[in-house]
Amino acid sequence: MADITGAMVKDLREKTGAGMMDCKKALVETDGDMEAAVDWLRKKGLAAAAKKSGRTAAEGLVGVAHEGNRASMVEVNAETDFVARNEAFQNFVETVAKLALTVGEDVEALKAAAFPGKSHSVADELVSLVATVGENMSIRRAAVVEVKDGVAASYVHGALKPGLGKIGVLVALEGKADEALSTLGRQIGMHVAATRPDALSIADVDPSALEREKAVLAEQARASGKPEAIIEKMVEGRVKKFYEDVVLLEQTWVHDGESKVQKIVQSAGATLTRFVRFTLGEGIEKEATDFAAEVAAAAGG
Repeated sequence: MADITGAMVKDLREKTGAGMMDCKKALVETDGDMEAAVDWLRKKGLAAAAKKSGRTAAEGLVGVAHEGNRASMVEVNAETDFVARNEAFQNFVETVAKLALTVGEDVEALKAAAFPGKSHSVADELVSLVATVGENMSIRRAAVVEVKDGVAASYVHGALKPGLGKIGVLVALEGKADEALSTLGRQIGMHVAATRPDALSIADVDPSALEREKAVLAEQARASGKPEAIIEKMVEGRVKKFYEDVVLLEQTWVHDGESKVQKIVQSAGATLTRFVRFTLGEGIEKEATDFAAEVAAAAGG
């Protein structure tokens, strides 16, 4: 049997919102398999359907930049929110975001690039900034979108200043590059920031995630005591709802609450080819002393 630790219980609770003892039992029943434990809780009706990510833990900034038909975005982390308001840190994030327009998405290549106006690399500049500010920092990730004919748009939620904030979205829209398309690109960015889609289209949905979802839905449907033929139809209907939750083009447009995103894009004579969403610190665990002690006590009980 796997050793079920307090950290594992804590992680499962953050992913599902289930109670600590239920999370511990799920991990025991699944021999410590985290994904199987999530499914176990959902089958028992003890967890939300779960897209829930861990609590945002890292601080810092998400920065975006544009040039012509390209847009870029980076996440640079620091230890405290105070640093995000530091002018030197903001300037660094802005500079790295602009560099990504030409260097690309590879973080290692980005760190190795020459820092503008200096005789050293981005990595060396970051070391200097760490020494000055007194906090650990890192360039976590980068993304670049590009269009042939159209608009590479962006949206930053909770911006401290233009192009810098806690949530950033890039959108690639092919079509007639005009003000209307630019406005639509920004609106799509706002929609993505609010709804957190996992995939652009149904074809882009991770097959393993879909199979897991179907298995959970089938188990839930069987619990109702319905015949298998009815269960199959129930699962089919619920999979459609699953797509409406996680697929951007299948979602309901937040700006009118009625239309599908796909219809909005088509009505503009455009094609949505890519989106990227960064939420500051998503997936990075943050210490929470009291909660950790609570979980450790439960796991050891």
